[in-house]
Amino acid sequence: MSHKFEQLSKFITEEMKMSHIYQPTMLIELLIRSGSATVDEIAKALLNRDKSQVEYYEHITKNMVGKVLSKNRGITDKDRNLFSLIGFNALTEQEISKLIDLCESKIEGYLEKRKDPWSHRRKSSGYIKGTIRYRILSRAKFRCELCGISAEHKALEIDHIIPRNKGGSDDESNLQSLCYSCNAMKRDKDDTDFRKVRESY
Repeated sequence: MSHKFEQLSKFITEEMKMSHIYQPTMLIELLIRSGSATVDEIAKALLNRDKSQVEYYEHITKNMVGKVLSKNRGITDKDRNLFSLIGFNALTEQEISKLIDLCESKIEGYLEKRKDPWSHRRKSSGYIKGTIRYRILSRAKFRCELCGISAEHKALEIDHIIPRNKGGSDDESNLQSLCYSCNAMKRDKDDTDFRKVRESY
């Protein structure tokens, strides 16, 4: 065994302090990419392991885009957790390829027009220090202050009661604990303070 293997093995098994899955995930990405990986590649590897993000987009799929394409437009059909494109078998490979190109063109046009359609998430989320985050979650007894679900069952986020894009500050008096689902529904257009709801649980 090489000295480098022994060094890394000892670090991973004995010295690595785990506050999250970040360190081993980054090391895996470096190992499978011949020792080097870009920030973007490592970030995507972390995202792939973030169940809360997958659940967030499952919510978007089922309750937003899926409803529009199924109930409102009749383009897709849903059977439990399976979406199907109605009439797909009637399409030729050439037609499928053309439709994909048309969809890609719509995405490019939208991104060109909107520039950064995810900017609201950056503005509203901001960076909240770990100590402040802990105090907010602790004050909420590690529960969502709207639906009451525990952090053991769903990822919690720190929400700005008055959104930052409406002048809301990072002061603790303007922060509350919401699960990712409630936070996604509240978005940055609502300034409701849900902290009093917590008292009913």
